[in-house]
Amino acid sequence: MRDFHKPGRSAVYATNGMCATSHPLATKVAVQMLEAGGNAVDAAIAGAVLLGICEPQMTGIGGDCFVLFTPPGEDRVLALNGSGRAPAGINADALRAKGPVIAPYSADAVSVPGAVDAFCRLSKDWGKLGLKAVLAPAIHYAQTGVPVAERVASDWGKADSNLSGTARDLFLLDGKPPRPGQVFAAPRQAEALRRIALHGRTGFYEGEVAEDMVAALRAQGGTHTLEDFAATACDYTDPITGGYGGLELCEHPPNGQGATAILLLNILKHFDIAAMDPWGAARAHVEAEATKLAYDTRNRFMADPGYMTRLDHMTAPETAAKLAALIDPKRAMPAGLPGAEAVHKDTIYITVVDKNRMAVSLIYSVFHAFGSGIASDKYGILFHNRGAGFTLEQGHPNEVAGGKRPMHTIIPAILKKDGKVMMPFGVMGGQYQATGHARFVSNITDFGLSPQAAIDAPRSFAEGNVLNVENGYSDAVKTELGARGHNVQTPDTAIGGSQAILIHPDGVLEGGSDPRKDGCALGY
Repeated sequence: MRDFHKPGRSAVYATNGMCATSHPLATKVAVQMLEAGGNAVDAAIAGAVLLGICEPQMTGIGGDCFVLFTPPGEDRVLALNGSGRAPAGINADALRAKGPVIAPYSADAVSVPGAVDAFCRLSKDWGKLGLKAVLAPAIHYAQTGVPVAERVASDWGKADSNLSGTARDLFLLDGKPPRPGQVFAAPRQAEALRRIALHGRTGFYEGEVAEDMVAALRAQGGTHTLEDFAATACDYTDPITGGYGGLELCEHPPNGQGATAILLLNILKHFDIAAMDPWGAARAHVEAEATKLAYDTRNRFMADPGYMTRLDHMTAPETAAKLAALIDPKRAMPAGLPGAEAVHKDTIYITVVDKNRMAVSLIYSVFHAFGSGIASDKYGILFHNRGAGFTLEQGHPNEVAGGKRPMHTIIPAILKKDGKVMMPFGVMGGQYQATGHARFVSNITDFGLSPQAAIDAPRSFAEGNVLNVENGYSDAVKTELGARGHNVQTPDTAIGGSQAILIHPDGVLEGGSDPRKDGCALGY
């Protein structure tokens, strides 16, 4: 139990249903969906789409999503890949002629948005209320506006330079990022959402909305066609799993980086993490070194599942054992491992558990802050830039090609214990997410923390040639990490965010929500 003398956040308890998101309005709307007779899928879609209005720098209907969920009353975990594909006409040789990497704020970086197709499929296959009801709150708030929250305003002000053209007109207020409390509205997106509510996926991927999106991308040099949009289709698949501390971790399979979290935990098994000071230098050092090695492995092998051949190698215990043997507990590896380059990130995560114990773990993103910075003219659809996750290295499994999905950083998760679903959770923060998953699970298992305490706990992250260390660590720990060879820096803002809902054996739900964001957990 937390020290009530100190600032902090209590866990939220409920018996019927619960939602946790990074914005209170989205959490409230999701719980209202449950109270109105909807299930966890209805609530998750309603909250997620609204987050595209509450946190447009993080997500929106021009983005991608991944989902893990359980059918009502079951412990079976299903996965849905809602990530889009590169346009058929994209050409790696042509992109290599432009530079060594895909320009992130260009139409070349825009793969076809996949989230809307996934939401429509989930609603049809698993929802109860239908799209009209589920999208009604987002339509209302897109039309009338939402007061900008404090963390959102901070992020907005750091990323407005990413916006270009029409997007600057739509996502700035009088040419400036909004201040906390200023009202942001997106009436053009409200009209697009009305079409989706009426016509399903065809309202977005065909007709006037699709024509508007294709015109905007082609005006920026993109190869996108109406056929690319019409062909978009999400895929059901099976989760991949790993174990740590008596728990089973269910992750979304590639093209997301869930296997990286499993590899990281497999590496950490070779160290007595539980015997370390949880906020000391030894744990932060081992985690940083494991991160470098796991992310290097990720960047060598992770790709569209149709092209990736080394998934079993990534999750094999033998791979983790060999990598763990490379870690010097007293000295940092030199900077510059290929897997440790900086990757921008902007993401939302939402989790819902309903009265029938259907659990949804959903992550939804535009990648960089405001994605590509490109928006369509008529309907104001802001495009993600997930195509920047491709490589231009010839012969690499993640080399860009038409119809291919890029490697993604976003990953939802579900923990099981003794075969029973225990906790859907997610960690926002782009590249940090795999490390965040491993740290969250370790916080729970090695140190016995509650979900809220595990979320609150300080974070560090090895990124590029820097070890970013939050202010929650003491100066003495930072000094010791520097003595071990780390280039210790304090990040501009807190590292990532997180949400979780623990399902107790007696049926009580316990929610945690990250104070690094504006959101909360609510139940009824």
